[in-house]
Amino acid sequence: MARVELKNVKKSYGVAEVIKGIDLDIAHGEFCVFVGPSGCGKSTLLRMISGLEPITGGDIRIGDEVVNRVPAADRGLAMVFQSYALYPHMSVRQNLSFGLENINTPRAEIERKVGEVAKMLQIDMLLDRRPKDLSGGQRQRVAIGRAVVREPKVFLFDEPLSNLDAELRVEMRGEIVALHRRLQNSMIYVTHDQVEAMTMADKIAVLRLGRLEQFGRPLDLYNRPDNLFVAGFIGSPKMNFIRGRVSGSDRTVMELETGERLTLPETGFAQQPGEAVTLGIRPNQLRAGEDGPITLEVATIEQLGGDSYLYGKLRNGTGITLHLAGQTSVRIGEVIAITPEIEAVHLFDSETERSLRLA
Repeated sequence: MARVELKNVKKSYGVAEVIKGIDLDIAHGEFCVFVGPSGCGKSTLLRMISGLEPITGGDIRIGDEVVNRVPAADRGLAMVFQSYALYPHMSVRQNLSFGLENINTPRAEIERKVGEVAKMLQIDMLLDRRPKDLSGGQRQRVAIGRAVVREPKVFLFDEPLSNLDAELRVEMRGEIVALHRRLQNSMIYVTHDQVEAMTMADKIAVLRLGRLEQFGRPLDLYNRPDNLFVAGFIGSPKMNFIRGRVSGSDRTVMELETGERLTLPETGFAQQPGEAVTLGIRPNQLRAGEDGPITLEVATIEQLGGDSYLYGKLRNGTGITLHLAGQTSVRIGEVIAITPEIEAVHLFDSETERSLRLA
């Protein structure tokens, strides 16, 4: 195990700065997920930690050593790629043992390690097959096994499940988490899927345009997002946002752009009279009822049996998603009244997009 520490890490390609001064402290044995939209810099940051991409500024420390100038092969890391990167002409056994052979590991030790890892990952019956004879999930297990057998300080995963179908992704997510519990190594995992991030991580680093937006435990990011971007990115379906202004005479009243009015929490937020704000509320924290202060015209309905999702628009065209438990009799085109749960709302400054929540 090893702590991974980033201090003001930057990366530029000519005049284009793609990683803009990131500070991170990933503790011993922690499972950290880098998440964000395509092009946010998460894979670039992972490659900088691995040594496959040189850094432009700052320091990367693994354990007690600053590794800025340490070659990738000497950093004590193992990386699992999206494409599996298996040797097609080698058997599973040879793929697992190849890295150990390159560092002159004794044959008996190689056989022991390969056998232990193959049994752990349930690929011991596949050792004599070649990659072309394996399913996608089996290939991914071999790729993970090739990393595990080296006993690295830190595991790096670059979107390793992207090529798998939805059902197999869920299964492999559970296997990687179980592997982390068994090995207790530090792991850094890159994905664009926030559901993967929420279900796998001890800590999540949310990235956007080369900047770290927020770093913390999954439920902390879900319950207390620092800004509009994190609030909208973490959680599925995404959070609803309603724009308006705090009443000039009463800070507990919000005047919506639709002309409707909402009650705001009396405590917990630093909203000021007359301030332009954006209210955030999750789909499962909206209630439908005849006396609700907001009207919603329903455009689409998803009936899933145990749950229903209603998609509609407010008077000003703002899209809203509403989650209802069970089945619903609401029809497309119907106008319904909705009410946010006041204790569940989030408030953001509309100009800075920062949360107005008090510490």
